[in-house]
Amino acid sequence: MDTSSRFLPLEAARHRTLMSFGLVIGGSLLLTLSAKLQVPFWPVPMTLQTGVVLLFAILMGPRLALATIGLYLAQGAAGLPVFAGTPEKGLGLAYMMGPTGGYMVGWLLAAAFLGWAAQHLRRAMLLFGAALLAVALNYTPGIIWLAQFTGWENAFALGAVPFILGDVVKAALAVALALAVRGAVTRQR
Repeated sequence: MDTSSRFLPLEAARHRTLMSFGLVIGGSLLLTLSAKLQVPFWPVPMTLQTGVVLLFAILMGPRLALATIGLYLAQGAAGLPVFAGTPEKGLGLAYMMGPTGGYMVGWLLAAAFLGWAAQHLRRAMLLFGAALLAVALNYTPGIIWLAQFTGWENAFALGAVPFILGDVVKAALAVALALAVRGAVTRQR
C-alpha cells in the first residue's frame, strides 16, 4: 500500500498557505508602490491605491484582501515609509492619524464588501457597480475623518469631489483587469 498518498492533503494545504502568504506580502509591496505613484492634491494625495485595493478584493476575495491591507497598515503603523508622502509627511501612527487615516479604514470596508461581492457576481456590469459601491464605502470614513481637519462643509468638496472621476476609472480598470486575469487562469486549467 502506498502511504505517501495520505500526505497529499497536508502538502496541498501547506502549498495553499505558502501561496497565501506570498500573495499577502506581494500585495503589501504593490500597495506601497501604488502609494508612491501619486498626483499631488490637498489635503489627500491622489494615488493608485484605491484601484489596487479594488483589484485585490476582486482577485483575492475578502479574507486575503483584508490580510494584505492589514499587513500594509501594520507596516505603516510600525514606521515603515509605505504611505503616500512618507517619510516627508511623517511616519507611523502619527501619519495614520492625519487627514488620510479615514481612507485607510475605508480600504478595509471596501475590500471586505467587494471581495464578498466578487465571489457572488460574475457579470462585468454588476461587478463594476459593486466596485463603485466599494469606492463609496471607502469615502465614507475618509470624509468623516477628514472633516475633523477641514470642517464638515469642506470635507466632501476636498476629500471626494476631486477624486470621483479618477476612482470611477480605477474601478473600471480594476474590474477589467481582474476579469482578464480570471479568464486567463480559467483557460490555463
